[in-house]
Amino acid sequence: MDKIRIQCGDIQLVATLRDTPTAQAILAVLPVRAVVQTWGDEVYFSVPVSATLESDARDIVEPGELAFWVEGCCIAIGFGPTPISRGREIRLAAKTNIWADTHDDVTQLHALEPGELIVVERLGADQAASTGR
Repeated sequence: MDKIRIQCGDIQLVATLRDTPTAQAILAVLPVRAVVQTWGDEVYFSVPVSATLESDARDIVEPGELAFWVEGCCIAIGFGPTPISRGREIRLAAKTNIWADTHDDVTQLHALEPGELIVVERLGADQAASTGR
């Protein structure tokens, strides 16, 4: 399984890609450097990928699920309520394609500020093995 690293300053997430067209499209453009935006307890950032909604697209996600917002061409990572959440759910702005999963603590993203640089890169087999994830 392909793995990626998302890094912003001292914050790092390692994620495993799902077997989806969106995951393959994102993997094909890596590495990517982008500027962080925030919306409630969600960070998102543009990537040069276009995709269509997949059959299992949804707007409510679980912590650790990485989403792709089709209309915005953005990776979105929710880690808590957004302005449209009901209760403690993580509700994104629109239905999204879930393309990867991380076991790292996504709540650490709360420390990110809009405008920070974020990097997404593919991990080689040796790097993925050394992360222990």
